[in-house]
Formats: sequence, structure tokens, C-alpha cells
Amino acid sequence: MKPDTDVGYSSERNPHKGHRGLTRAWHAARNSWSGMVFAVREESAFRQELTLAACLVPLALLLPFGALARLMLIGSVVLVLIVELVNSSIEAAIDRISFEHHGLSKRAKDYGSAAVMLALLLCAMVWITLTYRLLIG
Repeated sequence: MKPDTDVGYSSERNPHKGHRGLTRAWHAARNSWSGMVFAVREESAFRQELTLAACLVPLALLLPFGALARLMLIGSVVLVLIVELVNSSIEAAIDRISFEHHGLSKRAKDYGSAAVMLALLLCAMVWITLTYRLLIG
């Protein structure tokens, strides 16, 4: 038995799965842009992290780092934004189900929040380690 039929879902019946090739890529890009715009408008944590990225990414490009170090610095910042978007999507899905307090809803939201915290800690460790090495020589 196919896994899709076990839960009553089939991608063939999904009206949003009909696009192929460049049309699919175009629609995916539009949806991605909509998600970014919505996150900027509605998510204060995302705006704060975007402000952090607006400061740190140019700094990573200006400081005398090699390509790999720059990639690590910028990548750690981008990872924070990615994890925040995933966390926001989890929160939105939980809120769509119900605003009622429930232990599993709290757990899902707390897991997402913990993921953001870990991404921020990783970002801080990368930046501290690499800039310390730059300053000490």
C-alpha cells in the first residue's frame, strides 16, 4: 500500500502540484518571495535577525578573511534566518490548528525556539572564533 493512500493524500490530487519545469520554478520563486515579505512584515524576531544580518554580512565582506572564513561567517548568519523562518512556519501551523493552549503545541513551539537559539549560538561561536583569530593574529 502506498504511504500517500494511508492518510488520504495523493500529490496527484493536489491542485498546487500541477506545475512543471520553468513554470514550477517561477511559482516557487513567487511563493518564496511572498514568504520573505510576510516574515518581514509580521515577524519581529525575523526583522531583528535581518537587521543583524544587514550589519554582519557587510562586515564579513570588509574584514580581511579568506573565502572559506567569509563563507562560514555569512553562512552562520543565513542559517539563523533559515531556522527563524522554519520556526515561524511551525508557529503559524500550530496557530492555524488552534489558539487553545495545549502541551503538544507548546512543545512544538518550544522546539522551534530552541532551534533558533542553537543557530544563534552557532553564529556567535563562529563570529567570536574567527574574529578573535583575526585580532590575535
